[in-house]
Amino acid sequence: MKRIGVADVADSPEEWEVVASFDRFESKIISVRTDRVRMPLDDTADRDYVTHPGSVAVLALDEHERVLMLRQYRHPVRGMLWELPAGIRDVSGEPTWLTAARELAEEAAYRATTWHTLVDLYSSPGMTNERIRVFLARGLTEIPESERDFEHHHEEIGMPVVWVPLAEAVGKVQSGMIHNSPAVAGILAAYAAFADGFASLRPADAPEA
Repeated sequence: MKRIGVADVADSPEEWEVVASFDRFESKIISVRTDRVRMPLDDTADRDYVTHPGSVAVLALDEHERVLMLRQYRHPVRGMLWELPAGIRDVSGEPTWLTAARELAEEAAYRATTWHTLVDLYSSPGMTNERIRVFLARGLTEIPESERDFEHHHEEIGMPVVWVPLAEAVGKVQSGMIHNSPAVAGILAAYAAFADGFASLRPADAPEA
């Protein structure tokens, strides 16, 4: 077996043989599938997972190094969670940073002039193929009331928006007060990237592995 070192620590694409596949459920956004996968030693095992189009999230950071956060009800976990502006990749062919800019405008009524890729993650790779790209947005301006044409529905109605100092947001993550996965990842990644003035971040249109 090849000896693995620190230089080898990087996720890589790989696909094991699927000998059979069964669709269990399908809705407007997600579906549930069972794949029978060939395992080592020529064994097979069934793997159930949710297929998902993917998501984006935005860590909007103002000139005072504060993070824009909003609170939304999440029924599966029965909780009001503090999150970043986020949404589903629901427009075919749309660049992900434009999807993120649209979500920032619709959910928080802000625009940004500077965009970078902050962090990529799989929300729960053992049970879904959902991938999330979190962007860093800076150079923020609030959209005037007269230019806002998005109508909020359901859980999005009445979402409060709070500006949280980045260091305090890190503390809230570490103390278990923030649980949303892209919010946790984005806050910690932004705090780490702040050390070099965000110079090491990838461009907004960086390819996804």
